[in-house]
Parts: sequence; structure tokens; C-alpha cells
Amino acid sequence: MSESEGGTDRTVGFVGLGIMGLPSAKNLMDAGYHLVVNDVVEERVAEAVDYGAEARDTPAAVAEASDVLITFLPAGEHVREVALGEDGVIEGAHDGLVYIDMSTIGPDAIREVATELESVGVPTIDAPVSGGEPGAVSGTMSIMIGGNEGLVEAHRDLFEVMGGKVTRVGESGAGQTAKVCNNIIVASEAVALSEAMVFAEQAGVGRAAVVEAMRGGAADTWALEHRADDMVAGDLEPGFFGSYMYKDLRIAVGDAEEYGAALPSTAVAHELYKALEQQGKGDLDFTGVITVLEELSGLDPTA
Repeated sequence: MSESEGGTDRTVGFVGLGIMGLPSAKNLMDAGYHLVVNDVVEERVAEAVDYGAEARDTPAAVAEASDVLITFLPAGEHVREVALGEDGVIEGAHDGLVYIDMSTIGPDAIREVATELESVGVPTIDAPVSGGEPGAVSGTMSIMIGGNEGLVEAHRDLFEVMGGKVTRVGESGAGQTAKVCNNIIVASEAVALSEAMVFAEQAGVGRAAVVEAMRGGAADTWALEHRADDMVAGDLEPGFFGSYMYKDLRIAVGDAEEYGAALPSTAVAHELYKALEQQGKGDLDFTGVITVLEELSGLDPTA
């Protein structure tokens, strides 16, 4: 391990080499960082090792070998297990280690993890992302950060390799709050775009023509620009899993109840993504929610 706070001479631990984690890890290696990795899927570890990383058998072993450790995991239970469980990060804690979680798990969950890790001297940053697999591959994700300002700045170089827009929102948990806000909007966009396509088809107008007509107008959104053509073509290969969107909306509606925030349209989106999950289609892209609306409208589902 390096004694340096910044620079590519640090050893970066990386746990979670999934659809967004692996490309982010590769981008760090391309930038000159030395990575030590772990994942439950051996093939992903092998791919990272072939790219130049070292492998360790447990998150604790990754922590022991690292100056900063990044996790990029599906849900809160995975983060808790990796960070605080048996053979977890907490068991490999040492002076100088910094923990960065880039998963989406909600503000309460990351604060709980941060409290436990900071009790053994490991400061924590929450840095969830938006941009899906394409953003991870290109290193252009939006990264929403919560944590001590000085600590965040000391690790900005890592974030700028993985993201095109890096924003410190506030203290611990603030990044998670921003990510929940982000996905409230993104889910609503996906549902609205799906409704528009189903409406157009039922009205006897081609989906592609309507999509093209909406571009450049007030309805032009990220979803319209980056997902609509694939939806028209019936290509629902995941850039961001529908099951992950369902998980994120569960966080949103749960926290909204706790805070007393009225989120009626988000509650509807949550139910639609719940239906997608219950139909066994959570492994589709989050725009796969269109299949739920197609079935409700008596159309053959896209997938």
C-alpha cells in the first residue's frame, strides 16, 4: 500500500464487478491505478485479472491490501455483508483505509454502514451513480457524493476517472438522497415514454414516427434520446436492470413515508416495476416496464 492520499500510486480495492463495476474498474486501471479485486462471480474476477488487477478471496483481504476500497453492489444487504459481515471490509480495516460505496442503497443504510466503519477508523464516502452501463464504460457517469468535503476532494481524481460529472451534495447520505431523486425522475420518464408508445400504437400511429416527432420539443428527455430507439426496436437488453429500478423505488417510497413526502406518481411507478419483477422480467432494462403497459393494453409484449 502507498502512504499517499492522492495519485495513481495508491492501491485501489474494488468489490463488485457487475454490469457497471467492471467497466469502472477497467477505467481506473487504464488511468494507471493498481487494483485489487473481489467478486462472487469468478469469471468477472478473471476478466479483471486479465486486465491487470490482482485478486483476493475476501473483501477483508482486499481491504488489507488497499489504500481506498470501492464497492459497487446491487443492494443494501450486499453492502452490509461486504462491509460489515464475516470476512468483510471491517475485518481488514487499518489506519489510512478509506471506504467508498458507489451502490444505491438509500441514505439511512449508508449512514449505518458509515457509523460502523468509522468506529474502527475507516472514513466513508457514499457515491452512487447515474448513467447506466454506457456511462460506466465511457467513464461519463454522473456521480453524486456524500461525505466530508476534504475527504471527497482527496479522492476526486478517482471519481473523475469514472464519471463525467462529479458533485458533492453534502455530508454522509446526501449522495444517496440525490440518487433517489434522480431515479424518481428517470423511472417517471420511462413510464411516461412507455405510455406514449402504447398510446401511439393503439391510436394506429407508428411508435418510431411519434418518437421522432417528439425529439427537440418539450417532451425531449434523457430516456427519449438514449432509450427510445431500442424500445421501438424491441431491444430491452439491460443497461440498468429493471429489478434495480424496482429496488430504488422501494427506497424512495419507503423513505417518503418516513419523511412525510407525497410522491403519488412515484408510487404508481413503483407498482409498475413491482409487476415487472413479479412477472420474472427484472433482468430486462428498466425500460422493460413498457411490457407491463403493453399487457395491460392488450398488446403483445415487446419481450
